[in-house]
Amino acid sequence: MSNCPGMPGQFKSFNPVIRRIKVLTMKTTTLSLHTKFQIGRVDPRIFGGFLEHLGRAVYEGVYQPGHSRADARGFRTDVLDALRPMRMTAMRYPGGNFASGYHWEDGVGPREGRPRVRDLAWQSLEPNTFGTDEYLALCRTMEWMPMLTVNMGTGTPEEARNWVEYTNTPAGTKYADLRAANGAVEPYGVKLWCLGNEMDGQWQLGHVPADQYAIRAQQAAKMMKDVDNSIELVACGSCGLFMPTYMEWDRQVLDYLGDDADYVSLHRYVGNEANDTADFLAVTNSIDRQIEEMDAACRFVQAKRRSRKRAYLCFDEWNVWYKNHEVDGTGKFDPHLLEEVYNLEDALVVAGFLHSFLRHADVLKIANLAQIVNVIAPVLTREDAVLIQSICYPFAMFAARRDGVSLQVAVDGPRYESKNHGTTSIIDASAILDGNRLHVFLTNRGL
Repeated sequence: MSNCPGMPGQFKSFNPVIRRIKVLTMKTTTLSLHTKFQIGRVDPRIFGGFLEHLGRAVYEGVYQPGHSRADARGFRTDVLDALRPMRMTAMRYPGGNFASGYHWEDGVGPREGRPRVRDLAWQSLEPNTFGTDEYLALCRTMEWMPMLTVNMGTGTPEEARNWVEYTNTPAGTKYADLRAANGAVEPYGVKLWCLGNEMDGQWQLGHVPADQYAIRAQQAAKMMKDVDNSIELVACGSCGLFMPTYMEWDRQVLDYLGDDADYVSLHRYVGNEANDTADFLAVTNSIDRQIEEMDAACRFVQAKRRSRKRAYLCFDEWNVWYKNHEVDGTGKFDPHLLEEVYNLEDALVVAGFLHSFLRHADVLKIANLAQIVNVIAPVLTREDAVLIQSICYPFAMFAARRDGVSLQVAVDGPRYESKNHGTTSIIDASAILDGNRLHVFLTNRGL
């Protein structure tokens, strides 16, 4: 997954045409690339992650005061060391479904004064000992870009506005002074904000139809940008390809929010429930289609509104998830929920997601692997041990070579017919041109 086989890693001079690359499998596949056939510059934010108050993602995950490997702030250094090779960028927090019942003021101030509450999303006990300031300190430690999700379920637009004041404005007003009193005199400068989570899902706290969500989101967007007009906002898109709300929800929300929406979210989890490896590996076709359909909705609304601005795409939840569906915390603190164990084919599908993201670099600007520790994650903890799972490796391979412009790749080689995803090339591919260096990423789907 580094420099293309059969070619030098560094090109002292570039001809406009990059020669064809032959990949030897049982049958030969030829990839054709041209330096002028550029898709778009790769946004490093597509290599983001997701940290939710769910199961052992936070507690016994990134944060475990008193643990032998915890630093003075309670962060698990062994976990952070395991995550560093993935070079994650935008880190979404605090949910997820958790966000729709979360009130950020519960998680700031002296820890001994923070309330213990029942989280209704995952039926777990939440002590609030890890909150906004701890999360932002972790982001600075890991060089992650903060990405906060406001409560559009049980919260109010004003509560969202107050959170922006707490994180982003100089001291001298109520919530900025509260931040300073909590030890952070200078503003954090959080630029990415999600306007709720999966609000079209009936399982979501505060679920409403599209027109009502759009009103609530627009009210929050205005107040949040009135506090800090440099922030970027992600509107809730339809949360699943097979939801009855798919596309129609997105059309209504984008039409009402107009220029207040900088991005619209996509979510996708995939699995091999049928134990059909060939069909599972072909799911990349469906990921491509989902991105292209959502982009079409954005372009349609832009044209309908005759606007000079369009919303781009934020794939803020994606991963392989199908083996572990334990989601009820039964009122416990840090219960073991959604602790998926990954194999080789899961890693190949994660690579397939990343291929698709690079192939759509012109429209996809942010993506967040869900999640990062213990919960459907590349890293698992057990007491003093850390397991780095298979899905970590393709992510790290791509992330190490992410700088540059995505190129179109023409694939000419053997194909097969998958059960649910149509004609599929044996070789899945994407490419990045970084100055005089070419990176070609390949996945062999041949059984």
